Amino acid sequence: MSERRALVTGGAGGLAAGIAPALALDGFAHVAITYRATPPDATLAAIQAAGAGAGALRIDFLDDPLVVRSALDDAVLRYGPFDTLIHAVGPLVVKRFANSTLDDYRAAFEGNVRSAVLAAAATLPAMRAAGFGRIVFFGTVGSSHTRPFRGFSLYQAAKSALVAFARSLAIEEAGHGITVNVVAPGDIREKKIDRARALERSARNPRGRLGSYEDVADVVRFFIAAERDFVTGSVIEVAGGLQSVAEVQD
Repeated sequence: MSERRALVTGGAGGLAAGIAPALALDGFAHVAITYRATPPDATLAAIQAAGAGAGALRIDFLDDPLVVRSALDDAVLRYGPFDTLIHAVGPLVVKRFANSTLDDYRAAFEGNVRSAVLAAAATLPAMRAAGFGRIVFFGTVGSSHTRPFRGFSLYQAAKSALVAFARSLAIEEAGHGITVNVVAPGDIREKKIDRARALERSARNPRGRLGSYEDVADVVRFFIAAERDFVTGSVIEVAGGLQSVAEVQD
């Protein structure tokens, strides 16, 4: 690919704010991000400092689906066509089911599953036309095999649904040169910390240290490499061994 372009949803904050600038280091010519409430300026500056063009568009993925789709189409027109989609949007809903509401259900499924469907629908046509594309969705620990955790009934169900969507999409789009994969971060609470600082901090996982945005970015960059056309429908957990723990503390 002579000039690669990526769309990173939720790129103004969280793990995606560190991942988006890393794409410029891999030779992307332009990285566009979406944001909702967090100002995008810092991420845009980091992308440009890394050597790529940058753009931002406000999209609330919990908005009416027609509004969301129109905004995504606008992003494609203004900053695309995109050969890469990194869909990092997905609100965390942690609540026992007995205390959950219909609004919690909507946030979990519309924010994590419907948002991915809309983002894929908006960006896939250009990928199919080019015969090349890379899509990465964000799951969570245990979402690839419906592993249960207390307080995560709606969130875990939504992320497992997202993995099912991603794997089916991977099969359907493989013939077009498009790969679809899932990165599943563990309990990475400090989203802006880099690996050097994470190595200095302890955490309650088998590895014994905090996770960092760089740990997650490594997997994303692996998935979206132009030569990585034979890895699709995969889920890689980035959790410091947390996926091997039998039970998570309440």
